[in-house]
Amino acid sequence: MSARLTVIGGGLAGCEAAWQAAQHGCDVTLYEMRPNASGPAHQTGDLAELVCSNSLRGDALENAVGLLKVELERLDSIIVTSARASAVPAGGALAVDRARFAAAVTAKITSHPRIALVREQVERIDPNRPTIVACGPLPPPALATEIDRLVGTGRLHYYDAAAPIVAAESIDESVMYRKSRYEKGEGDDYLNIPLEREQYQTFVAALRAAPKHQPKDFERDAASGRIPYFEGCLPIEEMAERGEDVLRFGPLKPVGLRHPITGKTPHAVVQLRKENASGTALNLVGFQTRLTWPAQKEIFGKLPGLAAADWLRLGVMHRNTFLDAPRLLEPDLRLRDHPLTWFAGQITGAEGYVEAAACGVIAGIAAAHVLRSAVPPRWPSVTAHGAVLAHLANTHSVDFQPANVNWGAFPPLDAEQHTRDKQERRRRMARRALDALDTFIDDLTRGMQLGAAG
Repeated sequence: MSARLTVIGGGLAGCEAAWQAAQHGCDVTLYEMRPNASGPAHQTGDLAELVCSNSLRGDALENAVGLLKVELERLDSIIVTSARASAVPAGGALAVDRARFAAAVTAKITSHPRIALVREQVERIDPNRPTIVACGPLPPPALATEIDRLVGTGRLHYYDAAAPIVAAESIDESVMYRKSRYEKGEGDDYLNIPLEREQYQTFVAALRAAPKHQPKDFERDAASGRIPYFEGCLPIEEMAERGEDVLRFGPLKPVGLRHPITGKTPHAVVQLRKENASGTALNLVGFQTRLTWPAQKEIFGKLPGLAAADWLRLGVMHRNTFLDAPRLLEPDLRLRDHPLTWFAGQITGAEGYVEAAACGVIAGIAAAHVLRSAVPPRWPSVTAHGAVLAHLANTHSVDFQPANVNWGAFPPLDAEQHTRDKQERRRRMARRALDALDTFIDDLTRGMQLGAAG
């Protein structure tokens, strides 16, 4: 087949899909509606804009998402290489300067000779033309209608939230201390606000009592009437409602954060992380919320050191859309009923920035193979990419929900490789994954060379 590939959406998955397909010899038209139109969570017209956190999460090989990043780097990922080039200190995590990151991705996309960037909103999907739909979890109404037309009743939804950002110059750092959990990174990548038991309890009570933005009737789950939150990204007030200690076993966990002067471990800790390279903006880690903006200013402003806070962004709540992937998608992320239409990114139910990029790699490489009449590669199940696909193919769950990559989706080690030491077991799984990926990449390279020769 000789045709041009269409990619809908200039987010992380769309940019990655376009990049991978182009790198594999495919001509690509990448459509991005911004800046002519914008989604409810976007603020700029840049490609690959990060709308929630600026963190791509853990960076160690013992962490499943850390392994996924290494795999992506070996696959020449535009997202991870751009993230490395625009990184800001974040302890054991990979966090980026949003503006520098988006600029790096945009520059690579616009300078690629095989990619044409079109700033235009797509409202129709032609299932007879090779297309990757990477619209993100918030497609505009016309495109959402098109997705409904293609997949029928298989489209679901859940809620996600973004945390507030504060101007660094407006905080009182004297009541805080710099330290990364377990001394990771440079050791001072986070500002920590220690809370005593009474301060923490007061904060939890305020979250429970505060006014919240109420969802529309159509945004609730039809059967239960509840808001279908993604469990891996709960609003802070929802965590408070679930129990007094939930927050301090979650984003306010004090473990590994002893005060460097007193040596005391606080009852709970609020962490602030750099939002940009200069450190002029700080993100309240784990503070995604649907509290009203006045309530956020009042409650968060009572935390030690934040009384005079200048809020650069307050938390927001928005509805996210995803597919019932196990029943709709093939292993290469194409629709079972429409073999020239792929989906990539968070709309598949792969939660997280890095997972979205991985979906872009999978769909982009698959589409490039189909366009040159080759069979799409089968990803090794022992890799982190294979684990992402395993989640998206999990038909055992009748209520499919988004999830981050995790070790539970990897095949277990062989008996002779198994160990009771969890960290060593994960290191062995990571080595096994990278060995399999290297073989996979070698096969891809030989296939491309044969295709070019033919």
